[in-house]
Amino acid sequence: TIVKETTMQLKNWTLAALLFAVIPGISQARDTTHFLPFEQVVQEAIAAKRLDGSVKFYLAGNKPAGNVAVVKSGVTTSQKTNAFNKSDEGACSWALQSALIRMQNAAKQAGANAVVNIVSNYKNVVYSDAQKYECHAGAIMAGVALKADLANVK
Repeated sequence: TIVKETTMQLKNWTLAALLFAVIPGISQARDTTHFLPFEQVVQEAIAAKRLDGSVKFYLAGNKPAGNVAVVKSGVTTSQKTNAFNKSDEGACSWALQSALIRMQNAAKQAGANAVVNIVSNYKNVVYSDAQKYECHAGAIMAGVALKADLANVK
């Protein structure tokens, strides 16, 4: 039993040493910022039927044709996805599609047919572009954060 206890303690110390060796690497993990085409991902999501097309999406700087009545302003979502064994662009596309699905659901729930004034809002820092969104990708995760207004466009 003393041999078993000593072996178990040695395994525990070895595991602890390995974890402490890895932790500094985790704190310095890759966080690459990408600015990618927004509309391309929207079209991919519609084609794959992840978005149903009933809600339209407009980045800030793009005005929908017609009258815009904001139903709810400052709606946010932050979505992350597994980036392991995916290209940064592929992982970012998944994260944006997840964010768009959340925004579509929020719009429908609020009785809105559009999401307007969309800006990236990663770590509460606004990035606004009429054609691109911001995504942060690492070795394990990729994330997209959006802030927008829910509206009815007539």
